[in-house]
Amino acid sequence: MSGWAFPSFVRSTGGSCMKECWYAFLLLALAIGSFVCLPNAHAQQQPGHPEGSIGIGAAHDSHAVHGDGLWEGSAQGIAYSEFNHRFAGLMNLLFGLFELGHALRYPLPVWTRLILPSAFGVIGVFLLVWSDHEAWPIGSLGFVDTFFGQDQEIIQHKLYGIFAATVALSETARRMGWVRHPAWAAPLVVPGFVGALALFAHSHGNHPGNETIELHHALLGTLGIGAALSKGMASWTPGASAQPARGWEAAWAVFVILTGLQLLVYFE
Repeated sequence: MSGWAFPSFVRSTGGSCMKECWYAFLLLALAIGSFVCLPNAHAQQQPGHPEGSIGIGAAHDSHAVHGDGLWEGSAQGIAYSEFNHRFAGLMNLLFGLFELGHALRYPLPVWTRLILPSAFGVIGVFLLVWSDHEAWPIGSLGFVDTFFGQDQEIIQHKLYGIFAATVALSETARRMGWVRHPAWAAPLVVPGFVGALALFAHSHGNHPGNETIELHHALLGTLGIGAALSKGMASWTPGASAQPARGWEAAWAVFVILTGLQLLVYFE
């Protein structure tokens, strides 16, 4: 018997109903994710910073919270970082669910294949602009100091932004059929694997909750390695429609979803 039994059953018992159920589940997951993604309501209000100023566009000056510039570990610094991680988690959950739907051959519209590159594009722009409140282009650090300075945390965040933007372009080209060689999967697989490894060494400087942060990033790195290896096997297994390749596609999607969930519960 060719194909997977469950998708075949879905097609024979009404793909339209399954598609509606899939979208309902997706909306529920995104609603929950959006709620979790909201900045911490319990963040302590800092002098000179009105309530609600955390998140995008908040406190771009490196001395905004304390006179000595101690942003790491401050109430607003934590809220800012948690919001950024959870926003990325929401994007991962979004495209991961659609990737799983396609891997299981759910009757989803063809255009949903572009949700992955779209989500990566949003993540890329978000990281390049808002990943660090003191970095270029929103903070006091210039372009050179941001990308070639001494702060490894900032550099890693910006490199992840470049990686996400590159994936957005390469995966758009692949999924639109503009490029067909399997090597075009490399911009997603190879930097994804390297980036996952780098998470094991990711540090937030003098943050008082560094042990918790390192644990979170170790879990994210483990899931990222699984996702990258699964995507590589799916992309480079002979016969893209063969059952082994489709199984690896499902594994890739599951790792992405788990990464999104991990990011949504990220805390410092």
